[in-house]
Amino acid sequence: MGYEAVIFDNDGVLLTLTSMDAHRDGTREAFARVGVTNPHPDHVEAMSIGVTVDRLEAVCAEYDLDPEAFWAARDGAISEAQRAEMTAGEKRPYDDIDALDAFDTPLGVVSSNQTATVEFAFDHFGLAPHFETVHARDPTVQSLERKKPRPYYVERALADLGVSEALFVGDNESDVRAAHAAGIDSAFIRRPHRVDTDLSVAPDYEVWGLDDVVSIAE
Repeated sequence: MGYEAVIFDNDGVLLTLTSMDAHRDGTREAFARVGVTNPHPDHVEAMSIGVTVDRLEAVCAEYDLDPEAFWAARDGAISEAQRAEMTAGEKRPYDDIDALDAFDTPLGVVSSNQTATVEFAFDHFGLAPHFETVHARDPTVQSLERKKPRPYYVERALADLGVSEALFVGDNESDVRAAHAAGIDSAFIRRPHRVDTDLSVAPDYEVWGLDDVVSIAE
């Protein structure tokens, strides 16, 4: 079937994943910026990826840190680490990125990464002209309560595009859940890091690349 628009997750869909080393190095740098020179390795791991508000507050309590101040430092440092990976060619668009040229429908992006990171990526790789709307996270604690699987940013993208019949393409179960919570269809893309992933929720489609999405959407 056709759709009025297609919305993509970014990391693991359009761009390759950020290395875990970058996440961890950025997190250690964030602790250093707020005066914690030797954070516990478990706390570095907990603040590197998949952070929740409860986990953030618990870790900050261990060091008597203000959660908002630490989170701003954390998001800034990890964004810098990701931008360094892009500049070095270690984080880049997937080889099928040219499939974006084949879409006639409006395109959007909803990412749980930082706004600064996504904006840099789209400018650096020349992807911005493909998209009519892009939503990502601001470096605030509140943004953690709005990221996928919650539909907040997906719903904002739908409103920007002025559509209700859209397809959301992601590489995480949270993407599928966010799409369905927003009342739209989902496509789970099995990039190399998701070939063997088992889902506990059923996407409307499973695809192996952006060319497959073109076939569905158009």
